[in-house]
Amino acid sequence: MAPRLCSTSPFLFAVLHLAAFAAVSNAGQVAVYWGQNNGDGTLTETCASGWYGFVNIAFLNVFGENRAPGLNLAGHCEQATGTCTSLSSEISSCQQSGVKVLLSLGGAAGQYSLSSADDARGVAGYLWDNFLGGSSTSRPFGDALLDGIDFDIETGGGDHYDELAMALASRCNGACLLTAAPQCPYPDARLGAAIRTGVFNHVWVQFYNNKEAQCQYVDGDTSKLLDAWARWTSAVPAPADVFMGLPAERTAATNGGYIDADTLLSQVLPTVKGAANYGGVMLWDRWRDTTARYGEKLQGNV
Repeated sequence: MAPRLCSTSPFLFAVLHLAAFAAVSNAGQVAVYWGQNNGDGTLTETCASGWYGFVNIAFLNVFGENRAPGLNLAGHCEQATGTCTSLSSEISSCQQSGVKVLLSLGGAAGQYSLSSADDARGVAGYLWDNFLGGSSTSRPFGDALLDGIDFDIETGGGDHYDELAMALASRCNGACLLTAAPQCPYPDARLGAAIRTGVFNHVWVQFYNNKEAQCQYVDGDTSKLLDAWARWTSAVPAPADVFMGLPAERTAATNGGYIDADTLLSQVLPTVKGAANYGGVMLWDRWRDTTARYGEKLQGNV
């Protein structure tokens, strides 16, 4: 219980109120990707762990250029047979416990691209009607209203993702989150233009699987990681905050970037948290984290 403030100390009350607000607003959170292995467990279990503030359902990896949009959730459910509607109650359970649930677009494999501004606006309309605040007779997750859309664009070109982001922002009108997961080389080849629009709330940069770009942790050397972090935090436009994206376990990043939690907490986060737009840590992915328990180690420390 907080101590009672003296009613005759309005100045002290104001000072303490502002200090508390600053502490809360600078507190980091943990985001995680879910959906690419049955070892993830359920969404309900993921959110009930208490380790995460955001869960990205991965992936909607077919969209654009007149393709029928399609989910790939690695056996959790099948959009074609309608079984993904079973996630509706789990999404609601997560949201009731304070966890934001988003749909992630793209991923490392799939058939997706945008051919024009009209194409981008069409995809935005589909996302709004089927996952956000719009209406459709074929919502894959049933009645669940997701909290936002995540851009994890890793294949193809980067054309028109800025227009997709702006079209979504216009439809959402502040009522949903937009997030992005660029690679750590700055600027990201596919999401650079989209991020520069300034419509994103959170940018969780993938500081892994980019060994040749020298923007990740390598063999005990934090310098390249911290240099890349400084570049990103100085460049991402407000109001977005920036998360340090990391693999939850060594095998989650075949091209490097894994950093153990103890090293992260002792040698990296003290510097990283100094950024005014620091947001927290993103983990790939829930499947690995169920055994690595990386997210658990970060509780109260991000």
